[in-house]
Amino acid sequence: MSLKERDDFDHNAWLKTKDLTPIETAFLTTLVYLDRRFRIVDYLELLEDAYYKVNLQMPKSHTEQYNLDNKFWYWYPLYSLGFFSVLAYIVAAVTGALLGFYYSPGTTATAGGDPIAYESMRMIMQDLQFGFMLRSIHRWAAQIMLAAVFLHMLRVYFTGSYKEPRELNWLLGIILISLSMVFGYTGYLLPWNQLAFWAGQIGVEMALATPIVGEWTAQLLFGGFTLGEATIIRMYILHVFVLPFVVTALIALHIGIVWVQGIAEPH
Repeated sequence: MSLKERDDFDHNAWLKTKDLTPIETAFLTTLVYLDRRFRIVDYLELLEDAYYKVNLQMPKSHTEQYNLDNKFWYWYPLYSLGFFSVLAYIVAAVTGALLGFYYSPGTTATAGGDPIAYESMRMIMQDLQFGFMLRSIHRWAAQIMLAAVFLHMLRVYFTGSYKEPRELNWLLGIILISLSMVFGYTGYLLPWNQLAFWAGQIGVEMALATPIVGEWTAQLLFGGFTLGEATIIRMYILHVFVLPFVVTALIALHIGIVWVQGIAEPH
């Protein structure tokens, strides 16, 4: 209907011909009022058209494609691990962004003798309102994400879902779980307490023990062969500014491939 035809149409007379409840009448009257001024029905139609186009592209599973009655696997818990890991990642990302407002990387000693990074973490845990809860949610979400990703990959392996044509997505999953472990390691060093320091020292030793590229890796990731200010700055940059964007992009690509190829369920 064109704009002129819409303006000439007597909506009130049309509504009177319908057997409507007061609530339906009020809703339609409001809709007509807004539509005559903002043409919101056109936008609703665009959204509806986009919705159906998207759903036509949704991957069909084996049971949907062949109209099988046995869809028990839809509710099989192991087939929700991918979604569960993404959900945990989102929670960790949101809480991590909030923690970033209060955390300060640095190894310089404060007036109390503790490094800046440790003192900022102590402030979050003890002085900031709900800070203890915020950091705990971030830490547990990260650990749950790693566990869910690991179990997700086990399920994919033991059900043979990594085989053709999904082998490239399997390799992408291996990259994602590797980056998730790097995510966890860089975050583990940020509090700069005793556990973080010695975990960083182990990382330096492991890097130096790597043939050919060991010294170069230690210089790049840890800022040298001993831990210091450069180490925590590098861990902070990786944890906050590099890995989130890389991992988010790879997760979107991973989900997009699943969208195109469909879900590999047990047959």
